[in-house]
Amino acid sequence: MVDSARFRDSTEIALPADRLEGLREGLESGFSVTVAEEGDAVRIIGSPVAIKRVSTYLARHGVVFG
Repeated sequence: MVDSARFRDSTEIALPADRLEGLREGLESGFSVTVAEEGDAVRIIGSPVAIKRVSTYLARHGVVFG
């Protein structure tokens, strides 16, 4: 049986909204992901391949998460 938390970890990134300041437009135009706002947080949702690329993109821009 697949652990749903592990699957979710490979298909989304959750972080405080302020960490995406100035990066959201680049995410939405450069990657096939959905950025969902949830109060003071955002979830970046996409395929495992897209999430891996977004993770690299965010790391290059100094965004730490995990």
